[in-house]
Amino acid sequence: MTLRTLDSLGSLEGKRVIVRCDLNVPLRDGVITDDGRVRASLPTLNALINAGARVVVCSHLGRPDGAPDPQYSLEPVAQRLSELLGKPVAFARDTVGESAREAVAALEDGDVVVLENLRFNAGETAKDDQTRRAFAGELAAHGDAFVSDGFGVVHRKQASVYELAEILPSAAGLLIAAELDVLDRLTENPERPYTVVLGGSKVSDKLGVISHLLPRVDRLLVGGGMLFTFLAAEGHAVASSLLEKDQLDTVRGYIAEAKERGVELVLPTDIVVASAFAADAEHEVVSAEAIEQTSFGASGIGLDIGPETAARFADAIRGSKTVFWNGPMGVFEFPAFAAGTKAVAGALTEVDGLGVVGGGDSAAAVRQLGFGDDEFGHISTGGGASLKFLEGKKLPGLEVLGWQ
Repeated sequence: MTLRTLDSLGSLEGKRVIVRCDLNVPLRDGVITDDGRVRASLPTLNALINAGARVVVCSHLGRPDGAPDPQYSLEPVAQRLSELLGKPVAFARDTVGESAREAVAALEDGDVVVLENLRFNAGETAKDDQTRRAFAGELAAHGDAFVSDGFGVVHRKQASVYELAEILPSAAGLLIAAELDVLDRLTENPERPYTVVLGGSKVSDKLGVISHLLPRVDRLLVGGGMLFTFLAAEGHAVASSLLEKDQLDTVRGYIAEAKERGVELVLPTDIVVASAFAADAEHEVVSAEAIEQTSFGASGIGLDIGPETAARFADAIRGSKTVFWNGPMGVFEFPAFAAGTKAVAGALTEVDGLGVVGGGDSAAAVRQLGFGDDEFGHISTGGGASLKFLEGKKLPGLEVLGWQ
């Protein structure tokens, strides 16, 4: 079986089409600080509008715990979507209540309505299959067909992702199709040299990815908080830096496997060590073998890769034909500790081949650091989903659309 696409739904003119997007954007005081996920939904929404469908958009935002919470309202997202589509977008103040029913009933061909946050309903994320299915049934009353386009949630068995796709005629949107095309290129016969860059705070978050990709890559670069567990596994002291002691044996196994497979494992040779976890903390650059030999001693905290490492990582990335990057190199939110992440992002824009930013914090970092989405080969909208796919795991939200 192959993924069912929009074409499989036939003519959509005059039909109510429910679209599950991932509009889980960061908000500050009710203002969207990064609209990347909203923009990523536009190709599918425009395709449906142009086909004359009556478009019912649904999404989650944050973790409101199954009850309405104004700070997680999708109303600002509906307003931004209206600006980006260049046409009015209605907003329903519930998902399956009176407001939603009236808004859907009022739709004309080519109109769009955004329903309120799906997670204001406990049934969306319920562990019980029947509870989820009951909520999906209420949602299904809004539509004649269903389009799944929220790649960031396809690894979750939730009512609007899984059960809704079983109840209504369903297909994947253009965003999911594009994401899968890129992920396929990362796992099946990638152009070489193939480099994977992993960062972020914890090794434990990346165990499956490392295991699945080690036999496939030519080079693995390790930065972020997880680098300290690698350094400790090699016998280096890491002061008060983030360390997962329970993963040391696992990491030693990866180091041995990389050597055995001929994979070039590139670990930092210098580190930016700070006096504290703070934007204005004093900091020094030291050798990766001398983290405790700063003026901060054993209380020092590594918050970024050093300039020598950043240059080495950038050279390795530029010299590759395929690059997948997931996880910042340091605490990029603090300008003093963003240089490593910025160097990796900059090099990724220069890849003569496929350069992929693996969603999540990496996507947030490139935008915060001033890079444009169009400077990269692909920016994934689903960090967790991308990682699960690259771990070789089955994703329920894709299987229900025919993907195998």
